[in-house]
Amino acid sequence: MTTANPEDVATPSAGLTSGPGTRAPLGSGVVAGWRSVREALDKPLASYYMLLGSSALLLTIGLIMVLSASSVRSYIVYDDSYAVVKRQLLWVVIGLPAAWIASRLPIKHIRRLAYPGFLVSLVLLGLVAQFGVVINGNKNWLAVGPFNIQPAEIAKLAIVLWAANIYAHKERRLRELHHLLVPVVPGLFAVIALVLVGRDLGTAMVLATILLGMLWVVGAPLRLFGLSLSVLAVAGVALAATDSERLQRITHFTDPFKDYTDAGWQPAHGLYALSTGGWFGEGIGASTQKWGDLPEAHTDFIFAVLGEELGLVGTMLVVGLFFTIAYAAIRVALHTEDPFVRYATFGIVVWLLGQMIINVGMVLAVLPVIGIPLPIVSYGGSALLPSLVALGLVIGFARREPEAAAALAARRRNRSAGLSASTSR
Repeated sequence: MTTANPEDVATPSAGLTSGPGTRAPLGSGVVAGWRSVREALDKPLASYYMLLGSSALLLTIGLIMVLSASSVRSYIVYDDSYAVVKRQLLWVVIGLPAAWIASRLPIKHIRRLAYPGFLVSLVLLGLVAQFGVVINGNKNWLAVGPFNIQPAEIAKLAIVLWAANIYAHKERRLRELHHLLVPVVPGLFAVIALVLVGRDLGTAMVLATILLGMLWVVGAPLRLFGLSLSVLAVAGVALAATDSERLQRITHFTDPFKDYTDAGWQPAHGLYALSTGGWFGEGIGASTQKWGDLPEAHTDFIFAVLGEELGLVGTMLVVGLFFTIAYAAIRVALHTEDPFVRYATFGIVVWLLGQMIINVGMVLAVLPVIGIPLPIVSYGGSALLPSLVALGLVIGFARREPEAAAALAARRRNRSAGLSASTSR
């Protein structure tokens, strides 16, 4: 009988080598996975693909959920279960080419459109204040032929590009408070005032969020934020106090079941939908709340239907996609040397991510119901088209990063060389 050589006996340190029959050390898979993720994120086109993939997936989920959430209402109102989703598809067909064009536009042309876009949005908001259509108590729609458009949604993109263009021009003078504030703050206040004329407090909150985000990225002093937040808080309370419906929503949102049959009806049924979904949901199309109990199931409260049908996993996927877009866009903003790209990208992130947080908070009853759609996912062409164009712009900025542009150019050259070689054969 032979005894084993002590050197051949397995020791804890022996697991550090990987050979046939050896066991990987505890945690090595996690380390290897993290290393792979880091390597993938370091690739030149990582931001571009994250933006493109997340946007496409969000749009696909949005179309599926609009179809599901609107089917009952579409059948009752239009005698066609697909009536609403057909309209959404029409806006997608318009929006995707517009986003592609936006991604290919030279930055100098985008900047030239900033002032005209801002002026057009002001004119449209003025027309809404004078001739607007009242829907659900808010006068924020403008009838254009067979369509009703919401100019405030167009204004969100317009003010981001306008403010970014101004701040890029003033890049070296932004330490002076006067150049920091004028004309961006008065211009945005004018837009917010026109939106409030139509009683659209939710959109005004999103615009105020964009304003604060733009001021932060250009380096506004902290005391200015304290003053701005105080003014906005006082204005919000004043606007709520002068409107009984708003006051009711604000005072009841923390406990919607307290006034279940009135102001709490919508948020309570939103919570019912989310709680019914559990971890993995009831399945696409299986929502019960969309059968008349949940108002605005395909617009402002589509996140509740999504939670009921796809569960916590589905809602976390959607929230994760928004944060992926934000992460990739901020990478672009940090890596660029163009101040306009930096400010415009950050403004778009603040707009889309801030609106998503407000909408989700509204559905979860941690914020009052203020009529804010979920970007990209909710039904509505007026909101979808500017959002797709905004994402197209950020994707275009990602494509223009020097390393990304070089990688794409090399890929085109290789493809051309491969085609030439195959034709010569």
